[in-house]
Amino acid sequence: MESANKVFLTGTVVTEPVYSHSVYGEGFYEMFLSVNRLSAATDRLPITVSERLIAGWDVKVGSAVALNGQLRSYNKFDGGASRLRLTVFVREFEPVQEGRNPNLIELEGYICKPPIYRMTPFKREICDLLLAVNRAYNKSDYIPCIAWGRNARYVKDIPIGAKIQISGRVQSREYQKRLSETEIETRTAFEVSVNQIGTGVFVSGTGPETLPEHLREQPQSLSSYDGAQPFFPNDDKTNDGGGE
Repeated sequence: MESANKVFLTGTVVTEPVYSHSVYGEGFYEMFLSVNRLSAATDRLPITVSERLIAGWDVKVGSAVALNGQLRSYNKFDGGASRLRLTVFVREFEPVQEGRNPNLIELEGYICKPPIYRMTPFKREICDLLLAVNRAYNKSDYIPCIAWGRNARYVKDIPIGAKIQISGRVQSREYQKRLSETEIETRTAFEVSVNQIGTGVFVSGTGPETLPEHLREQPQSLSSYDGAQPFFPNDDKTNDGGGE
């Protein structure tokens, strides 16, 4: 299943490791990595690392690191509600190589919600996708993706249950969430900005019942993913050529 979810990042550690959880006595820590785009912008991405890897590579604020891993989703209670969160689960560190693409992700999974196609205020075509990616032990990660331009037009009519492959980059993006008529809060969404899309086997039918059985019961918190309908104040700067 690992081949269905591959991430490579090169960046600089910008926060101290914070303890997250332990599995069979092995501690895991969360921190943020600053990853450069082709433009002058950067993405500030959450990563989760085993204490053993941290000790072996002396990971700390200011460290330049290159890593291989997977983009994982999990539920976290925040403000009394369960919300979908994303993190890059680090499998291994490797020496930093100059000239290599610092942000690359490849996913293979199933469309598990109807794509949302629309135009931004700057008249750019975008389409939001939610991709269910299989993991070992009959688990799945639910990854929000955003396609631009021709890719957006291509995927907007793909039915639920379709198996697709995508490549792109993991990005962070600020957006404004309206909490009330008078209150607006700036939040950060994490998602995959799609560069390339390929279609695999289309499961017959077009409804949720066409998904593999373990993907039909989606976490209730999917409906609370804040990035599903964002406001793009600077949408002309959020994509480094990923769409057209």
